[in-house]
Amino acid sequence: MHTTNDKDGDSTLSRQRAIDAIFTPFSRSDEPGLVVGVAFEGEVIYRRGFGLASVASGLVNSPTTRMRIASTSKHFCCLATLLLCEDGIVDIDTSICSYFDGFLSTNSTPTVRQLMTHTSGLRCYLDLGMLSDGLSIQPEGSALESQLRQTSGNFLPGDKLIYCNGGYQLLSILIERMSGMPFEKFLEQRIFRPLGMWDTISVPGNFQLERGMATLHVPNPSGGWQQGIWPSEELRGEGGIVSTVDDMLIWLAHMRASQKIVGSPETWLQMFQPATLNNGMKTNYALGLICNEYRGIQVIHHAGSVFGGTCQMITVPDHGIDVIIMTNGVPINPAELAYKVIDVIAEDRLSSCDKSSIASEDFSSVIGTRYYSENSGVGFAFSQLPEGSLGLSYQNFLPLPLKRQGASGDLGIGIEDIALGPLVIQAAGISPLEEMPDTISLSEGGHIEQFDKMPEIPPKNSEIFDTLIGRYISNDLDIEGEFSLSGEDLLFSICGKRGGNTLKIEAWSPDVLSWTSLKFQLIRGLMSIRRDKYGFVVGLQVNTLRTRGLEFKRLV
Repeated sequence: MHTTNDKDGDSTLSRQRAIDAIFTPFSRSDEPGLVVGVAFEGEVIYRRGFGLASVASGLVNSPTTRMRIASTSKHFCCLATLLLCEDGIVDIDTSICSYFDGFLSTNSTPTVRQLMTHTSGLRCYLDLGMLSDGLSIQPEGSALESQLRQTSGNFLPGDKLIYCNGGYQLLSILIERMSGMPFEKFLEQRIFRPLGMWDTISVPGNFQLERGMATLHVPNPSGGWQQGIWPSEELRGEGGIVSTVDDMLIWLAHMRASQKIVGSPETWLQMFQPATLNNGMKTNYALGLICNEYRGIQVIHHAGSVFGGTCQMITVPDHGIDVIIMTNGVPINPAELAYKVIDVIAEDRLSSCDKSSIASEDFSSVIGTRYYSENSGVGFAFSQLPEGSLGLSYQNFLPLPLKRQGASGDLGIGIEDIALGPLVIQAAGISPLEEMPDTISLSEGGHIEQFDKMPEIPPKNSEIFDTLIGRYISNDLDIEGEFSLSGEDLLFSICGKRGGNTLKIEAWSPDVLSWTSLKFQLIRGLMSIRRDKYGFVVGLQVNTLRTRGLEFKRLV
């Protein structure tokens, strides 16, 4: 049993009060909240709930409240796969074709390990489904159906890293097929029960009722709250686990322990080994875990997000610090709060605060400038973030802060912030006081590409609409789409098998369009116009943050 002397007790009390100050603002009786667990050197020093577990019932959050950990589930799925390797029935360095018949008609297929590290190059069923059907709930079996339908991928396996929930859906099916038991049961019998994680389960659907599970909440545009519904009834290794702060602290302690109850030493060595791309670049994404540095110390972590809930799990192995934060709708960034907790506990062991963000006022000529690569269908735009720093919107996604990259002074965004890349812009091409150049270099995962500057004044929607009129079909999505004008708004309406979507278009140039879903604004991307040698529009190529090169053919 861990004991403390008076001095240790005073230090613990001081830390508890400082942590309380971080989370007390979220202790409300009229909105959803969060649960927090913190351990230090083997002792649980903080466990508390804030806000409501259910706005409808008025039930409050407590340390025993169950919540979805969302994508934090991924490393459990990786461990489950490695346990089958220990059993001698799976080889993670074998092509997935060994386990899935009729998969893809591309030049090469990824290994099981590449599914784990998001380097498979596969398109993601979730991203594709949201594009084609909006937030309509997809039935069981549709995920595999969607992935098998794809005739091309984002990139060759191992070339890059782009986050892919679909890879973890495939891992879940593999575990189920090779173990001979349901995926959820395998996790229970081989991981949760041996560790005494009695309140942890995997729940694949929205409508399964479980004891003590918090309601997920999303803001209602007209005020108040509505229930967060994930658009799938087969949420598994990619994000299906439900747990408590107590169980997750058990898990984090086990991750750091020298002697493991679940998994061999070789298995855990692989769990923490980041992927290396084909070009030799080492990423910081391991098997469902991100391993990087924060203020001079090594951290291992993974975040998670579903509609109406978020999660941040982080451990500092060298200093015995474990933090778990789970929310059910309160609008906060749990990662920022988790690092504030680490600041409190390890204040005397950390290097100075990160000063690498860039003030936008130093780059006023950059703000609003857009660049695009016709070769890859990738584009980005510079912007000013609310806090005054320089941001980058990649593939029309919400802007993220750019940071200085070491001695080179290049500007970049890490994998831990955008779940792809890393992205690096060569600073040599950017001058704060001069007009932006016509071309600029950006590398994604070490692949350097030239991007062309888009016109400062884009064409009007009415000027390009006449050339786009017609129906378009995507075989990979099994959908049709059609352009229309609604007042001054240019729209692309999609009719999917189980729903649909409407994309609001903004032109960057006559042949490059950005788009945002009217149903859910996080669904967004770019669209390039394909023309024949006579200038007639014959098709479209649609790209999102996580989907590349999706072709639509024009039906004449």
